[in-house]
Amino acid sequence: MKRHAPSKCPVCEHIMDITHLRCNRCNTELTGTFAPCRFCALEDKHLTFIETFLRSRGSIKDVEKALGVSYPTVKNMLESALNALGLESENPADKKDILSRLSDGEISAADAIEKLRRL
Repeated sequence: MKRHAPSKCPVCEHIMDITHLRCNRCNTELTGTFAPCRFCALEDKHLTFIETFLRSRGSIKDVEKALGVSYPTVKNMLESALNALGLESENPADKKDILSRLSDGEISAADAIEKLRRL
């Protein structure tokens, strides 16, 4: 069973560098400092959502059905995944959306305060 490499340090939670790569076929090895891919650092909840979103061809109604959640929850999950990838929304979230995400545990109180200040 293949496991995912941790993207964050288990001690300080800083993003870890990849420093060694090896080909399983020919045993070629590379040593250096490599950045992990954006998707490799995502939490499982974001990966699951993105996979469902892509399988649904971007149809929010299909994502609602597949995950058994409401339209606002899908929108919040999409926003959360975008933020996790560093792709901030071009449309600033309103206070209700921020408070909903805080209530759902998708963002911390500190994040909510910062987002509210930016409005």
